[in-house]
Amino acid sequence: MDIRLPKRMDGHQPDVLIDSKQITIIGTNGAGKSRFCSALVDELGNKAYRISALKALFPTAPSAKVMPGSIDDLFNKMNAANPLVENKAQTEFDKLFFVMLSDEFRELMNFKAHQLMDEQMEFPKTKLDITVKKWQEVFPKNKVLRENGKLMFSTEGYDDKYPLMGLSDGEKSVLYYIGAVLYAMPDAAILVDDPETFIHSSIMRTLWNVLEQLRPDCTFIYNTHDVGFASSRIDNQCVWVKEFDPDAKAWDYEVMPSSRDLDTALLELLGSRKPVLFVEGDEKHSIDSRLYPLIFPEYTVKPLGSCNKVIETVRTFGDLQNLHQLESRGIVDRDRRSDEEVEYLRKKNILVPNVAEVENILMLEGVIRAVAKYKRRNPDIVFPKVKKRVIALFTHELKQQALQHVRHRVKRDVEKRVDMKFTSINALEDHMIELVSEINPRGLYDQLCREFHVYEDNEDYPSILKVYNQKLMLGESNVAVLCGYKNRDDYVRGVLNILKGNSEHARAIRKAIKACFGLEE
Repeated sequence: MDIRLPKRMDGHQPDVLIDSKQITIIGTNGAGKSRFCSALVDELGNKAYRISALKALFPTAPSAKVMPGSIDDLFNKMNAANPLVENKAQTEFDKLFFVMLSDEFRELMNFKAHQLMDEQMEFPKTKLDITVKKWQEVFPKNKVLRENGKLMFSTEGYDDKYPLMGLSDGEKSVLYYIGAVLYAMPDAAILVDDPETFIHSSIMRTLWNVLEQLRPDCTFIYNTHDVGFASSRIDNQCVWVKEFDPDAKAWDYEVMPSSRDLDTALLELLGSRKPVLFVEGDEKHSIDSRLYPLIFPEYTVKPLGSCNKVIETVRTFGDLQNLHQLESRGIVDRDRRSDEEVEYLRKKNILVPNVAEVENILMLEGVIRAVAKYKRRNPDIVFPKVKKRVIALFTHELKQQALQHVRHRVKRDVEKRVDMKFTSINALEDHMIELVSEINPRGLYDQLCREFHVYEDNEDYPSILKVYNQKLMLGESNVAVLCGYKNRDDYVRGVLNILKGNSEHARAIRKAIKACFGLEE
C-alpha cells in the first residue's frame, strides 16, 4: 500500500511511502505525534483501522464519529441485527468478544443447518478459534476452556478456572490485538497506538511478527516509544515527528532509512531535543551512566558499553547529522592512552578526562574536599590522608603499572605497523623482525618507570591519578570512611546524591570534574 503522509511545515509536498508494509512513527512527547497519526487516519479514509489496548480495556465516552469497519462499527451493526438480545458492553474489549462470540454462534448454526439438510460442510474455523490458538501459543501454560457458551481460563498446575475478566491486562491485551487484527478490513492500514502498553518486552516482537503474518494483506503502522521494538521490524520505514504547527496543521518530520539499519541508540535519541553524550558502561551498573547526567544535564546521556562503541557511534552519529541535527559527543576513559592518542580523540569530539578511569574522577582533590565538607569532616585532614594512601598504593604497584602501559602502547604500535601494505611475505617477515628493536619495549618501560618515580617522589597526586589504572583504589584508599561513609559503594552513592542538588558542595564537585575534562563550570 502507498501511504501519503500529512502536510509538511516547510511547504514541500508530503512524502509518499511506496508499497509500505510496516511503518513506525516515533517522536518526543509534545511533538504532535498523536495528532500526526490522527491526520494519517483521515488521509487513509476507509482503509484506516486504528486499535489501542490502552483504550480498549477501559470504558470510554461514546464517540460521535464511529470509524467505518472499526470494532465499534461492527458491534453496533451486530447489535442492530439482534434487537431482542441487546448487548450493553462498555469497553471495546467486551465489544470485540461479543462480536467474536456472535460470529461463532452464527457459524455453528449455519453448520447445523447444513447437517440437518444432509449437506456436506467442513467444520467451520472461526476467528475465535484462531484467536484462542494464537493466544495459547503466546501463553503456552494457560488453557482456554469453553463452558456453557462462555470462555473460561486455567493455568497449568492449578485446578481453578476463571472468566475472561480474571486475566491480567497483558493477557487481555494480547487477546485483544489478535482478535482485532483478524477483524481488520481487507488491505487495511492498521494503526497501532502504543503497542508496548501492558505487554512484556519478551513477547512483543513475537506477537507482532505473528500478527503481521496473519494479515499479510495489511500495512501495520506503529505509534510507539519502544525503540527496541521499532528496530525489530524487518521491512520498516521510520517516520520521526519533530514538531507540530497547530495553526497550519502541519508537521516537521523526517522519513528515515529502514530502522534495522540504524543503531538502536540513534532511534532512542531521535526524540530528544538535547545534544547527545555517549559514554561507556551500561544503564544500571556503571558509574558513568549515573555520574555524567548529573555533570552534564544539558545532554542526553546514552551508555553504550565499550569505549570502541562510543568512538564508533560518535563518528556514525556525526555522519548522520544532516538527518537528526543533534550535536553529539562522547566520553571515554583515558586508560593508558598517550597524550597523542588523547589529542586525536578530542579532535574527534570525544572527551577524555585527565585521570585514568571514571573511578579516579571520584578521587579528584576537589571532589574529596567537597564531599568531606558536606559530611562535616575537615578536608585539610581528610584529603592529605587519602593522598598519602594513594601514593603508597601506587608505589607498591609502580612497576606493574608501567608494564601495563608498555603493553598497551606496544599493542597499538604493532596493530598500526602490521596494517601497512606489503608486497610479499618476505617483506612482512623482515618488518616483524625489526619491530622489537623499533618499538623498544624495554626502553619504553624504563622511561615510564623513571617518570612514575618522579610522580612518587614529588607526591604529584594529579599525575598519579592520570596514569594509575586500579579500580580497587576507590575502596583501598579509605576515602569513604574518612569522609564519613561506610564503604566504597556508600561513598559513590553519596557523591551522586550530592550532585542531584545544586548546593555549594554540588557546584564544587561539578567544577572539579569539568576541570578534569578541560572544561569550565
